[in-house]
Amino acid sequence: MLANYLPILLFIVVGLLVGVVPMLLGWMLGPSRPDSEKNSPYECGFEAFEDTRMKFDVRYYLVAILFIIFDLEIAFLFPWAVVLQEIGIFGFLSMMLFLGILIIGFIYEWKKGALEWE
Repeated sequence: MLANYLPILLFIVVGLLVGVVPMLLGWMLGPSRPDSEKNSPYECGFEAFEDTRMKFDVRYYLVAILFIIFDLEIAFLFPWAVVLQEIGIFGFLSMMLFLGILIIGFIYEWKKGALEWE
């Protein structure tokens, strides 16, 4: 019976080795010379060690809402499309209501100007 689990154990060990060994090699062999260019902000545009109570532009939140809208839509559309024959008209109307709510959210984002980045 233990032989049945050997491929699973081998798969886990190989996966861990593939994930951990390159990180350890990079940490041990890689140079660590941080300078001002490496520590400069590159993603959000804010300094890394400023006041934590600084104001954020509302566009960051609008983009986050927009991402959630489309992420939820895609996450729910694939399983719905697979079982559409089994759930019938009730499932179809429920998804149309869901998509209508998402379209209202999209229109809200559009009106707020989240799609126009300066």
